[in-house]
Amino acid sequence: MIVLGIESSCDETAAAVFDSGKILSNVVATQHDVHERFGGVVPELASRRHLENIVPVIEGALTGASMTLDDIEGIAVTNAPGLVGSLLVGISAAKGIAYSKNLPLVGVNHLEGHLHAASLQFGEIEHPYAGLVVSGGHTSIYLVRSFSDYELLGATRDDAAGEAFDKVAKLLRLGYPGGPAIDRAAEKGNPKAFIFNKPHFSEKTMRGIVPRQFDFSFSGIKTAVLNLHRKHSQSEGLSQEMAADIAASFQESVARILTQSLLEAAEISSCKSVVLAGGVAANRRLRALLAEKSDERGIRSFIPDMNLCTDNAAMIANVGHEKLIRGERNGFDLAAISNQEIGIN
Repeated sequence: MIVLGIESSCDETAAAVFDSGKILSNVVATQHDVHERFGGVVPELASRRHLENIVPVIEGALTGASMTLDDIEGIAVTNAPGLVGSLLVGISAAKGIAYSKNLPLVGVNHLEGHLHAASLQFGEIEHPYAGLVVSGGHTSIYLVRSFSDYELLGATRDDAAGEAFDKVAKLLRLGYPGGPAIDRAAEKGNPKAFIFNKPHFSEKTMRGIVPRQFDFSFSGIKTAVLNLHRKHSQSEGLSQEMAADIAASFQESVARILTQSLLEAAEISSCKSVVLAGGVAANRRLRALLAEKSDERGIRSFIPDMNLCTDNAAMIANVGHEKLIRGERNGFDLAAISNQEIGIN
């Protein structure tokens, strides 16, 4: 089955053509120029740019696959979670195509797309495995027993890792997006210059909610960076060398926390493999550390190429293809949902 996938959950407009395990095209239009001066994504501006990009991006995906809409046999579109205005642009386009061409339509959860992105590069991964989705909006660990059978083992209680990267990069005036900016700055810094420790939850915390074993919190590390920045800015001014040391130390701490939690979750769940996914999975230090530590523990790590880590439509088409093959369908009442977790019983 040839599936057209559409993704517009945040600030990337993407479309891909997928046919039974093979990516025929995968087109992504970014919005970094729109949001750079704000240091983060502005929802209304993101929606407007999606409106400008959606048709050219879909046309680009079809051209890249040497196809027309007449060749498409199904439509898969991200409908959750994400910015509602952004999601609605992709969903509206998907509905319009499905209606005009009388094609089956299926909604895909963005998180589920990320969890299965590695299979696009490595083929089917033995179940069960532990998957880490780490991005600007999510930092979660899942036990993946099979396709559509997930258990949430841990999630962030405050800032997602990607959000923390953006805020620290903005504080250090390193540029936007924060992840790549810190990655570049860290090359010139000392990762051992400062220590930012992993937070420990008490039995009941965060407004009385009992935390899961592998829950995350990055607000404390972000505050520690802020205090360090203030201290050095007031005393001697923040030099480029100091900013690089802070960036490297922050990156090292986050990579260590993510890697340790994912591997411990895999061992406790008797998983032989781990999967890394999401935009922050493009971070070079995180990729290297996870590969190193998983090898030490005898756990196989699946770390896809960077273009499959960041938001893309191939991962949506991949999951949508499986859903359509299984007979799953959505009607034209398919809604945009801002917050929809997976793996919760």
